[in-house]
Amino acid sequence: MKPRVHPHQDPLPEGEGKPQPAPPKRYEPVDLSGVQPIPIASRENLVRVEAFGRPVSTSATVKDFLASLPAILGAESLRELAAAIAGARARGRPVVFAMGAHVVKVGCGPLVIDLMERGIVTAIAVNGAFPIHDFEIALIGETSEDVGENVRNGRFGMARETAETFARAARRAAAKRIGLGRAIGDEVLAANLPNARLSVLAAAARLGVPASVHVAVGTDTIHMHPGISGADLGEASHTDFKLMAAVVCDLEGGVWANIGSAVILPEVFLKLVTIARNLGHPLGDVTAANLDMLSHYRTSANVLARPVKRGISILGHHEILLPLLRVAVLDALESDGDDGRA
Repeated sequence: MKPRVHPHQDPLPEGEGKPQPAPPKRYEPVDLSGVQPIPIASRENLVRVEAFGRPVSTSATVKDFLASLPAILGAESLRELAAAIAGARARGRPVVFAMGAHVVKVGCGPLVIDLMERGIVTAIAVNGAFPIHDFEIALIGETSEDVGENVRNGRFGMARETAETFARAARRAAAKRIGLGRAIGDEVLAANLPNARLSVLAAAARLGVPASVHVAVGTDTIHMHPGISGADLGEASHTDFKLMAAVVCDLEGGVWANIGSAVILPEVFLKLVTIARNLGHPLGDVTAANLDMLSHYRTSANVLARPVKRGISILGHHEILLPLLRVAVLDALESDGDDGRA
């Protein structure tokens, strides 16, 4: 704002009356002669040689290999999560894997199925893309098209069989109120597809493991097909949301592991925890983990920080982390005197 000038007063010269910047402060180099060093023995340190990794031979057992990992940062977090999962199952508490589609796309479905068959993973929650790739693997033993090529010619996501199966499953799920996850698993089992044994959702249906699919309309390829009903998808996915809410109401002493979903499932988890606490389930003792290739805001805030007191983050590729986590859990269960089978 310009300074006010009386009508009979001459205007101020340019710049006069305005605050002037202070001249730059001059500094001289600090004299370090007064610095007081301390004996290194008096200092607390975070890294000790006892925690270092050690080389093992190619004939080493899995147990030897796990024991050889450094007890530092990521490797220690892996042990911590494995111990939390093993401890939860030893106490009969739930372990939920919340997964994005990348888990099955990189070939980790059989590992998840094995953990469900052993009674270690007791429920799964997935995004809308997960069952698409899971079904296509069961149907033809292949998935994950060339998006760049097919989006240019209008063929991206246009697989007829995938959309028809999902439309049928959503219609049945909405009518029977069984949820989309169970309906898709039932479809795979009923059709006796060539690779049904590799379908995570089919395994969940076979084992009676709760499996919820959390759909965000417009994010998945099947939503482009004319036979898909938004009403059926919404009803089926909402049933799954309420089913997973029942699981989270029982999550005290258990583990929720978010694997590869950076947006949808972290948001879902936050709402599920809110429902549980609103209904009188305090959830004061829940371990949450995030396994992903990058650290994201939503997973850091909505999985590891806001909903729980104990969060574990492990960064890396699923195709490396999940095999390591599986054997680490089995090793922890074996050390506790349990072979990991229900």
